[in-house]
Amino acid sequence: MARLTNFSRLLITLAIVAGVYFAAKHFLPNLGLGGDSAEKTEQAESAPAAEGAPATNAPSSSTWGKSSSSFTPAAFNYSAPAPNGGKLKGVVELGATGFNSFIIKVDNQKNWKLEKAEFGVSLVKEGLATDEDVKAGLRRYIADMVGFGVGARDIHFVVSSGAQKEAIMPKINAALKSMGYVVNVVTPEQEAKLALRSVLPDQFKNSGFVVDIGSGNTKISWLPGGALEAPGAKYYQNNLSASTVYQDVKSKAAQVPSNLRNTCFIIGGVPYELAKQIRNGKERYTVLKAPADYKPEGAKQEAGLNIYAAIADGTGCKQFVFDWDANFTIGFLLNL
Repeated sequence: MARLTNFSRLLITLAIVAGVYFAAKHFLPNLGLGGDSAEKTEQAESAPAAEGAPATNAPSSSTWGKSSSSFTPAAFNYSAPAPNGGKLKGVVELGATGFNSFIIKVDNQKNWKLEKAEFGVSLVKEGLATDEDVKAGLRRYIADMVGFGVGARDIHFVVSSGAQKEAIMPKINAALKSMGYVVNVVTPEQEAKLALRSVLPDQFKNSGFVVDIGSGNTKISWLPGGALEAPGAKYYQNNLSASTVYQDVKSKAAQVPSNLRNTCFIIGGVPYELAKQIRNGKERYTVLKAPADYKPEGAKQEAGLNIYAAIADGTGCKQFVFDWDANFTIGFLLNL
């Protein structure tokens, strides 16, 4: 046989390689070969669970805020009663992300109206606040309240349960005491009940519950005496996964009695951002869209939507009402 040229050898080698490839592809279709296997794996993961297998709709970190199902929110028709006369009272909240102040007018029947709200940043969460930051901020809040007509004895200071977990808070508490003020520290359970006190209208006591999604924690409460704590909208800073938080919140939301799941009154930073997108004029109550109908912006909003989705899935509630005026510190004033 004549000696093969280099070119002939190359052609024979290519023919053999091609033959092996097509034979493997024909006789071993399940062999992992490039993009086909990745596509099949992705489809398998998203396929419905087999009959009889436990279903799961816990989101991964890439699907924060996407509820397992969407819903059409129920209409909401309610107007809070205005106070008859009443007195001005003020409160400064030392929260996990800043100092906030509120002034309300409240009558003897505990009907109330928000007269002024101010939201500020104290850098508490970032651990950069100093004694002078605290004192300067508080002096300004006090001066503003007194100038608005609030008596000095009717100004109060409350430290949120989320803020208590910050390393800087003992220094802030000491600074307040050095200025002669009483620091009212609340536990998560107390905070949940105070939020319930200001948010839940009397006519919804037998059909509704309250959720407060804060940065440091989430509070779920209902009457009589229900109060649960779950991770807040900045849980990712504590290395908690979206799936773990979703399951935790969902299991706790499922403890809300079935007869109280018709309406959820919801407050907190992320619900505020969601309500702001759809608020009609200056309405006090805004009905939120379903979690799946929001497109999250930023890690905190994604995490908050994950919590919102877990509550919706855990309770089956289809009416989440954001209250633009109420918060747990106003509940503190109403309980005085």
